[in-house]
Amino acid sequence: MNNDIMLKVDNVKKEYRLGAIGGATLKGDMQSLIARLRHKEDPNLKIGQTAYAKNEKFFALKGVSFEVKKGEALGIIGHNGAGKSTLLKLISRVTAPTEGDIYMNGRIASMLEVGTGFHPELTGRENVYLNGAILGMTKSEIASRFDKIVEFSEVGQFIDTPVKRYSSGMYVKLAFSVAAHLDSEIMIMDEVLAVGDVNFQNKCINRMKELSEQDGRTILYVSHNMNTIKALCQRCIVLSHGEKVFDGNTADAIKVYVANKALDDTVRFDVADFKRHRKCNRRHLIKSVEFIGKENNSFEYGEKISFKFTWDSADANEPVLFKAIINTMDTDPVGVMFGGRLEHKKGINESFYELDTSYIVPGKYTVDFILYNQDEAGNIMFHDRVTGMRFSLEHSEKSIDLKHWFADWGYGVLPCLIPKN
Repeated sequence: MNNDIMLKVDNVKKEYRLGAIGGATLKGDMQSLIARLRHKEDPNLKIGQTAYAKNEKFFALKGVSFEVKKGEALGIIGHNGAGKSTLLKLISRVTAPTEGDIYMNGRIASMLEVGTGFHPELTGRENVYLNGAILGMTKSEIASRFDKIVEFSEVGQFIDTPVKRYSSGMYVKLAFSVAAHLDSEIMIMDEVLAVGDVNFQNKCINRMKELSEQDGRTILYVSHNMNTIKALCQRCIVLSHGEKVFDGNTADAIKVYVANKALDDTVRFDVADFKRHRKCNRRHLIKSVEFIGKENNSFEYGEKISFKFTWDSADANEPVLFKAIINTMDTDPVGVMFGGRLEHKKGINESFYELDTSYIVPGKYTVDFILYNQDEAGNIMFHDRVTGMRFSLEHSEKSIDLKHWFADWGYGVLPCLIPKN
């Protein structure tokens, strides 16, 4: 392989089997096999099951090929389930491809999720040395960079505290700092910057730019945030249903990505179609969102959008607040709307709201739905957050040249959602 080529992915496929593979015991497997051969009912079927479990095959990747040169920052984008994380796991050797080959020319530092390679019982200091050793560094090499790692991470005050007591933001700061300061030729990042604050995200992007442009590091970066993709990557790959559908200029790649997210006429969105955020306690779960009195999800500017969302509550006595964030199709936030406290019972609940579109310019949007609680000190605890409902706003006679209400932190507060009985 050419010395300028740091990574080569050659016709890589990854196959998974869906459903259970075998039973809990050998005896149970034998009982099921004998029943199947005799065309009798499986004695190990669960209540409500009427057929044998089928181990269907599913290709997460379907023959993906590309090369990455030294010093190149490559973005990988695509919808949820497109195969992005699977691809990075194969490159990081977390799992092996079913078919195809992956060639690497150097050591890899990978962060596939917050705190990858960290042990919760160890302190930040101990985890720096542990993570460095995993990446192939000697103790003296890690020690020579230790002060820079801690300074960059901004967690120096807590470096001798077990990382299980760190917040998710502190976790990602230290984990990224370790990966960014050790001698690895290839850096792999999967949505890890979504946890850090805005200032630290900018700091990380500048650091990755420096590593790529000045130190010749090769970077693979996966994100749903198109702003960070545009800021860091000159080249971008778009994946869709396990296949590479575009490889080229970042601006063109984003256009392809947005086009693949084109709106349909869906008026009811099941939670299975939503992106569910990780850092939630899941005590109250959103099940579905549905537009009321509409046959499609296209609205005229100034029209009121009536919708209901169904959610499951684990505790009728626990306060639950609701808010929604409107985003453009390339994930830029436009505004946040607060729906107040939800009256609810234990089990399935339905809540109805109305959105005034007079404060949004015509365009295509997605909506984040958030269930949360806030204590007297102002600390927020997230119950659930999903992304998925989408709608288009068309020009009408009422259209005026409104501007998005961006604030320094990314979005402004729009008029509150109106509860409907």
